[in-house]
Formats: sequence, C-alpha cells, structure tokens
Amino acid sequence: MDTTTSLRVLMFPWLAHGHISPYLTVSKKLADRGFDILLCSTLVNLNLIKKRIPKKYSVSIQLVELRLPELPDLPPEYHTTNGLPPHLNSTLKKAVKMSKPGFSKILRDLKPDLVIHDVLQVWAKEIANSYNILAITLVTFGGAVLSYFMHPMRKPGIEFPFPAIYLTKIERKRMREMMEQVGKDKDPDDGDPFAEDPTQVILLMSTSLSIESKYIDYLNELTQANYVPVGPPIQEPMNEDDGDIELIDWLGKKEEHSTVFVSFGSEYFLTKEDMEEIAYGLEHSNVNFIWVVRFPKGEEVNLEEALPTGFLERIENRGRVVNGWAPQPRILSHPSTGGFVSHCGWNSVMESIDFGVPIIAMPMHIDQPINARWMVEIGVAVEIVRDEEGKVHREEVAQVITSVICEKTGGNLREKVKEISEKLKSIREEEMDAAVEVLLQQCKNSKFINSSS
Repeated sequence: MDTTTSLRVLMFPWLAHGHISPYLTVSKKLADRGFDILLCSTLVNLNLIKKRIPKKYSVSIQLVELRLPELPDLPPEYHTTNGLPPHLNSTLKKAVKMSKPGFSKILRDLKPDLVIHDVLQVWAKEIANSYNILAITLVTFGGAVLSYFMHPMRKPGIEFPFPAIYLTKIERKRMREMMEQVGKDKDPDDGDPFAEDPTQVILLMSTSLSIESKYIDYLNELTQANYVPVGPPIQEPMNEDDGDIELIDWLGKKEEHSTVFVSFGSEYFLTKEDMEEIAYGLEHSNVNFIWVVRFPKGEEVNLEEALPTGFLERIENRGRVVNGWAPQPRILSHPSTGGFVSHCGWNSVMESIDFGVPIIAMPMHIDQPINARWMVEIGVAVEIVRDEEGKVHREEVAQVITSVICEKTGGNLREKVKEISEKLKSIREEEMDAAVEVLLQQCKNSKFINSSS
C-alpha cells in the first residue's frame, strides 16, 4: 500500500465529552494532513459533535453512528456520559460491550486502513485485527496521570519519584474504592494495551513533550512502550454558538481579567453542600463570575431553590449562573476572563493554558487531583484545598479566587501561563507532523496492510 496517499482512519472514543473532544481535535489535525476521517459514536454524541465541526471539514470528517442495544433503563438520550445519572454508568458500559457486533459490521462495511481507539475500548483492537486492520490507542489524559497510576503496577512498594504529584488520604481512599469496583466490573474481553510485547506498543497521547517530558520519559522507563504526543486537546472557539449572545455581551462589559469562569465538567454533579459553599465563596469574593451548574438528565431542578436563598438577587450585577452549558472556549478566550475555577479535567486545564487563563483548581475525582497538582507544579494554578474529609469551605473558595483576580498572585500566574501557552503553540504543528510520520510508518510496516495489499 502506498502510504503517501490518503489513509482512511476510524476514530473510536469512549462515550464521554472528555474523551470525544481530544479525538475530534486529532481528527481535525489528521484531516488537515490529507487523511479521511470516520468518527464513530452514538447518535446523541454525534448530534453534539456536528456543532463542533467547521464547514471546511464537511467532506474529510464523516460521522458514523454506533448503535447500542435498547435496554429498559437506557433510552437513546442516555447513550452518553454527558449528564448521565451516576447509577447508570455500569449500564452504559454494559450496553457498549453489547454493541461489539455492530462495531464489527462498521469495520466490515467501511474498511478503514487504521482504527484509533480509546484506552477504555481496547477490545476494538481485536475486532480490527480480525479484519486485518491496524489499531492504535489514543490516550485522552496526560503523562503525569498515566505515570502516577502505572508506577505502583510496575514498581510496587517504591515511592513515586515526583513528590509534587500525590493524592491526599481521602483521595487515596476513594481511589481504592473505585479501583475495587472497576475490578469487579472488569470483563476478560476488555483487553490490555500492554498485553503484547511492550516495545511494539504505540500509544498516542493528548499532551506535549514540551511540558511533560519527564513524565513521558518515566513512562518509557516503566513500560518500554512508544508514547507519541499529538499535542493538547484544544477546540477552537466557534462564533456561531446559539443562545450565548447575552452572556458574551455581559462578559464584554467587565474589566480585563476581572471575571472567573466556574465549571466542573459534563459528568460531575455537585452535592448540595458543595454547591452552597461555592455559592457563598463566590459571593464573599466580590469578584465577577460566570458559573455553569449541571444536574443529571431527567432531574427537574429549580435553580433558585438549588442555590442559597436570595443568592441570585444578591449577585445580580456581577454574576451569571447558567444551567447546563456555556461556550467554554469563547469564555476562556475572552479578555475579561481572569481565572478558571475548574475540576481539572484534562481538556479543561489544557484549554485554560492555551487561552492564557490561570487555573483555580478544585479537583473532584480520578485523574483530576493529579492534574491539579501538576498545574500547581508548573506554576499556572492555585488549588482550593479541601479539609481532611474532602469538604470544600467557602472561606477557602473566596480567598483563593480573590488572590488570583485581585492580587499579585494572579499576575504571576498569568505571566507563567502565557509563557507555557506560547511554548505549546510554537511546536504544535511540528509535534503532530511527527505523530503522523509514526502512523504512516506503522501502516507501512503493518502485517495487516502488507498481507492485504
């Protein structure tokens, strides 16, 4: 096969916005380099993805529907983790595994040259290989996180060599509980990206060597696999978003760097207690803010009743509370935005750095505490510290927000985040070009391509 010609690549992310977004970023970069892209997900996700694809990709990026089986508790609008009630997570995973025959048919019918799949869907590799199709994993989180979690598996009993990265006692307890549950739910057919000869394993990573070289080097030491950075998962602001004109106009009337954006991702729902502490923290900070609050699908929530009594009236002139969704890239790229109160999901922190916005870290679970501490380590974040029971307090929220927006701390963070942002942008194209060379070489050397050409 002549790999100088266009390759047809099927992208297969997990059904979460935090996974789909990096896959869409890489899809656009590959399309810019002449690849034909098939992006595979459920209909509810594809309807959202359509809005994030500019017209120039209307031919080069095609959307492919993965149909999940009909389960009583899981109607089609729940075929995504976005807004999914937490008790249905395991049901969604079960439905995805039941869709393997449908995925197999997609590969049989569309015959891509390469499948790029999620680390949570390693089973896709076996199906692809059965059709003589090469499959490679794209990891949707950074090197610090992966090295932290790989370390105890490869070097049990030895302390992690980078002390800036750690979990608190309560975070370790929650992680153990989560891993125990994962162990119970694990299916032998799930697959393991390191099951074969590790020196032959290629993993694409949504990060950059310019900021994570020591962690990627350590991953190489731990596993001997080849980690190939494709750059951070950055989505460009879309100017045609509907329904946000009033919000952006309101933001435009605020002074430069005077406003914080507050958002905790599409999958985490605040407890009533956390919501109250954050609300009072924002109020007592006397800082302008846009706060996105989310509730599980199917819950009818009165925003006024969910927030402290009289809160919306008291903050009317300097705050906006948005239920469900706001145009994050447009807000972060706005000159009035001076800080991002974030759960520290990987996409969010990378977007914040890209737009030069300091991070006010309030991690929730899984990889987020590691991301938060890494952001603090590189000098672009301050963390809102929880107590020993993992609870957040309004005084801490107010103090940290004020320090970033109104004090010298914010200026220092802005300087550092701008420096890192410029460094990332300067090598973005070069890093992706190098990743493309690796993909082309893998396809050229693949036993599957060779056997079918």
